[in-house]
Amino acid sequence: MNVPGLVHFFEERRNRGESLVLVTIFNTSGSTYSKAGTHMLIDGEGDFRGMLSGGCLEGDLALRASKVIESGTPQAVTYDLAQDDELWGLGVGCDGEMQVFLQALTAANGYQPFAAIATAMQGDRPARLAIVIESEHEDIPAGAAAIGVGERVRGLGLADGLAGGLVQDVRRPAYEQVKLDDHRISVLMAKIHPPPRVLVLGAGPDAEPVVRFASELGWRCTVVDHRDAYIESGGFDAAEKVICLPAGELAATLDLSQYQAAVVMSHHLATDRAYLVQLATTDMRYVGLLGPAARRDRLLAELGESARSLSTRLRGPAGIDIGGRGPAAIALSIVAEVQGVLQGRIG
Repeated sequence: MNVPGLVHFFEERRNRGESLVLVTIFNTSGSTYSKAGTHMLIDGEGDFRGMLSGGCLEGDLALRASKVIESGTPQAVTYDLAQDDELWGLGVGCDGEMQVFLQALTAANGYQPFAAIATAMQGDRPARLAIVIESEHEDIPAGAAAIGVGERVRGLGLADGLAGGLVQDVRRPAYEQVKLDDHRISVLMAKIHPPPRVLVLGAGPDAEPVVRFASELGWRCTVVDHRDAYIESGGFDAAEKVICLPAGELAATLDLSQYQAAVVMSHHLATDRAYLVQLATTDMRYVGLLGPAARRDRLLAELGESARSLSTRLRGPAGIDIGGRGPAAIALSIVAEVQGVLQGRIG
């Protein structure tokens, strides 16, 4: 899910006072394109952001969304993809089942729950989310939600005092029945993980595709370079921040604890050394260094004691060996490696 794209789509329509529909997968079985907890947004014209099925079901969802906007009544729908040829004529070839929940986001309901979800997506801390799919509780209607960040739990369409009974800390999205005041409530419970913040240290031409590919994944990139000319000529519109400052002032200027990964690519030994000294004091999960192994070894030797804390995290040469050449292929290999490390697929 491209978080910035989804949030931008939402904010544009909210600013114009337009209604939308939040579509959420709340349960799946078998083989499906997306899993529980995935969101998409559909506006009144049928335009959407986010995909649940690779384009197979989005047309039907757009038709349903228009009815949900008109009625204001949420709707739960089950798609049996094993029967897609008979039902839709789509030839998807999947054998799974997907259950989705559509709910209207309007000015009258404060665009909740997605307004709170969007805030959490842009934050720095994971949030716990619960969306009510079905309810026997008169004070907790279908479509109500609750969100928790830290110790604070907030009700969206229900009282805060009831919200605490719905929100749980789950490792992965789960569709469950809970009992509250002797009433059964079916709830999707999920965790909202804000997209990672990534430092790109060096603004040369080969940094541009790194930022571009990272932004496609929804990552929040900060580009830093000590050379004005590189900053001014670089195409970094997709970056969250672009900063010109001396390499030695990185830690004093930015809160490095907010970043999960860094790619060191200034192509200048002294500058890269200054960056690595500061990155060594962090617990950043990924630190990538461009250049051959001999260059990496030389820099580590020059770092002395600081090199110890980097030994298990420094990837140099940065990137997975995919056999490509040129800036785009190298950027692809780096972004793929960062993804693998952050997702625990690469040790």
